[in-house]
Amino acid sequence: MKGEVAAKVPAKVDVEAGKTYFWCACGKSANQPFCDGSHRGSEFAPMKWTAEENATKFFCQCKQSANAPFCDGSHKAV
Repeated sequence: MKGEVAAKVPAKVDVEAGKTYFWCACGKSANQPFCDGSHRGSEFAPMKWTAEENATKFFCQCKQSANAPFCDGSHKAV
């Protein structure tokens, strides 16, 4: 099951090595692309991801990516 489309573009995020991020899978978070707890009471749960190095990543916001939590271009079809 896929979440609601939050945006049709990926979110560019500079991540920090060793830091854990919780990607919003439901699409309802006001803190996109990350979880704010809006999924409570639903079948969705955030995806935990820890950065291995300082880098720029493109997180999926359309919630249709087959490469979650990252963008795979699926937003072009929604």
